[in-house]
Amino acid sequence: MQAADLRQAVIDHLRYSLGHPAAIASPHDYYRALALAVRDRMQHRWMNTIQTYVDLGRKIACYLSAEFLMGPHLGNNLLNLGIEQAARTALAELGQDLDAVLACEEEPGLGNGGLGRLAACYLDSLATLQRPAVGYGIRYEFGIFDQEFHDGWQTEITDKWLRQGNPWEIAKPEVAYYVNWGGHTEHYRDEEGRHCVRWVPYRVVKGIAYDTPIQGYGVNTCNTLRLWSAEAVESFDFQAFNVGDYYQAVDEKLVSETVTKVLYPNDEPEIGKRLRLGQQYFFVSCSLQDMLHILDLAGVPVEHFAQRFAVQLNDTHPSIGVVELMRLLVDERRLDWERAWAITVETFGYTNHTLLPEALETWPLPMFREWLPRHLEIIYEINRRFLDEVRARFPGDEARVRRMSLIGEDGEKCVRMAHLATVGSHAVNGVAALHSDLLKASVLKDFYELWPERFSNKTNGVTPRRFLVLANPALRELLNRTLGDRWPVELGTLRKLESYVDDAAFRQEWRAVKCANKQRLGAYIRAHTGIELDPDWLFDIQVKRIHEYKRQHLNMLHIVTLYRRLKENPALKISPRAFIFGGKAAPGYFMAKRIIKLINAVAETVNADSEVNTRMKVAFVPNFNVQNAHIIYPAADLSEQISTAGKEASGTGNMKFMLNGALTIGTLDGANVEIREEAGADNFFLFGLTAEEVERIKREGYRPAGYVEGNAELRAVLELIGGGHFSRGDTEVFRPMVENLTQSDPFLVLADYAAYVACQEQVSSAWQNEDQWTRMSILNTARGGKFSSDRAIGEYCEEIWNVQPVTVTL
Repeated sequence: MQAADLRQAVIDHLRYSLGHPAAIASPHDYYRALALAVRDRMQHRWMNTIQTYVDLGRKIACYLSAEFLMGPHLGNNLLNLGIEQAARTALAELGQDLDAVLACEEEPGLGNGGLGRLAACYLDSLATLQRPAVGYGIRYEFGIFDQEFHDGWQTEITDKWLRQGNPWEIAKPEVAYYVNWGGHTEHYRDEEGRHCVRWVPYRVVKGIAYDTPIQGYGVNTCNTLRLWSAEAVESFDFQAFNVGDYYQAVDEKLVSETVTKVLYPNDEPEIGKRLRLGQQYFFVSCSLQDMLHILDLAGVPVEHFAQRFAVQLNDTHPSIGVVELMRLLVDERRLDWERAWAITVETFGYTNHTLLPEALETWPLPMFREWLPRHLEIIYEINRRFLDEVRARFPGDEARVRRMSLIGEDGEKCVRMAHLATVGSHAVNGVAALHSDLLKASVLKDFYELWPERFSNKTNGVTPRRFLVLANPALRELLNRTLGDRWPVELGTLRKLESYVDDAAFRQEWRAVKCANKQRLGAYIRAHTGIELDPDWLFDIQVKRIHEYKRQHLNMLHIVTLYRRLKENPALKISPRAFIFGGKAAPGYFMAKRIIKLINAVAETVNADSEVNTRMKVAFVPNFNVQNAHIIYPAADLSEQISTAGKEASGTGNMKFMLNGALTIGTLDGANVEIREEAGADNFFLFGLTAEEVERIKREGYRPAGYVEGNAELRAVLELIGGGHFSRGDTEVFRPMVENLTQSDPFLVLADYAAYVACQEQVSSAWQNEDQWTRMSILNTARGGKFSSDRAIGEYCEEIWNVQPVTVTL
């Protein structure tokens, strides 16, 4: 673990693992060699961890997620092992700079946004809290696309994250399971006269395990992320080759490997839907078969499955697991239905991440029947028994029965996956206090009335190791000097910062840290966009997935309002501001891509106008990911969390900004409610309708045109956008967006416009009092301890999973 040891390990790996003499090695070669050297040190802890779990036979948390947005591994692993400085010294002695080497790492694009990043934070916390755990997911060959801008429009570039290999994973070809697809079922009686079902598949795919070590911070525990890659059972058909059909000879390989080819295929067309269902079933089946295999190796009877494994469904994507475990227990292990169902419900927990009805997954019945015929039979039986229970509890209420059925019959018949997850889990949770309340009052209301004891709240959290310690080294150094070095694992310790808010010298140091972080982001933006930003300006940042409910276009209406005011009154005094955006739009999301085009179009106009560009600028950071998030979060003065109240389940970007000392402007939505409670109302800029008010306005008949008619400034802003001012006279490009806002405005952007603009004036006023702003910034960090993923994972372990800490010794 010393610098000299690491130096020798890097030299050895360059020579023996990579075949590169040091004299011709590039920084990327040094990255791979250092990664392998660090993995060796983790391997020792990893093997001891696995052996300890096997010896003690403790319960293991299995986190099933279609996404794991891990971020770069090297910096995080150096930090968690406590060898950052040793690595820096070792590389310096070899003529290399650690920061340049870290920048060589290709980020694994195995997630789309908050869902996958939350899963990654939870794995970090599970290892740090020394809880036995495995993350199960998919090893996508191509991750979330890389984003470029051409004429202001988003262009999607294939994310070839594996093109130079992945030094962190270890392929385990001996850990492989077969997954069926399509075909038909055969019902028969076995020799004891029991009714049995045999699934005769159309196709079989093989799942191969790839394991990545997940090192805890300052502990020996090193857990596992196991990702599944699809392969053909027989990748080359020699018979077809011999008769000259070369394409047929490799067809099985091509079709099978498509399953794990790309993260989230476009599921608008039928073929995309099939692939999405195939991916979900594939990784869930491999994972459950793996758990049963582990049970067999330990000599534990299958009846004890739920005592050994707590399986958490991260949203509805893995909810087919409820049916697959029943199939494995009933068809393969020959348990009777009642026993198998009791084990299944005791095993699973379900985390719901959305209130948007269109995001609650459903699958068309004909497609489901074609591809998972046995599972549909099991779903029908689960549904029959479940609806009998509903009728017994609520006699005569057939409307309720229809609403709660696992089969949706409004329009095209479909399988409702959120209903399946809820029925098949002993615990159901939302991810923020408001979200959990709305869940019980809306999308899962009927289920809450049936089983109130199953529902709880587990407010999301983020790992302070990556998003504060690693991302903000200057603040880390100040916090270590002020609080000692235990705060990254005892985040409540940050509260002690409250006693420093009136210390002028400490406030000065705090500002110096923020200024250095803004200079760092400024340099990054200049390098990637050519836009120069002044670090003395207020950095107003909104980075997140581009979606109408997240309301990046509300932010744009304020920017255009400010631009228009400055054009009409050049002498107007405002706080100079840099408006910074980042985030990707789904490739098929028409309106989200229009929002990106609008941001870039306004940026082009504003930044080139000498009448306004000394007081405001707009920049869009391309290809927002975990790597550049490390630079963005620490540089923010203002965090934009402006979703329509009642639409954002939680949000975690809001927590990362808060921990890094940004002030939030936001609605009472998701975790904003709890952030404001913790920070204090005086340290949060609140505006907008509440969730109840949003529902009431919609119920009474929302008419956005009325807001336009009643607000001359809003009308003028929309005319500027629609009239081609930012699109070189083209009046068509933004017409769909303006018409959407003025005619339907599904996320009440215009209803909140006036309140938002007024709140932004409060922000500008507050910014002018430097000392007071610094106090508010310090208090936001000081009061952010609740939002550690350690707190969230502790609640899951104690209240849902019953997974206890296990100390690993070397």
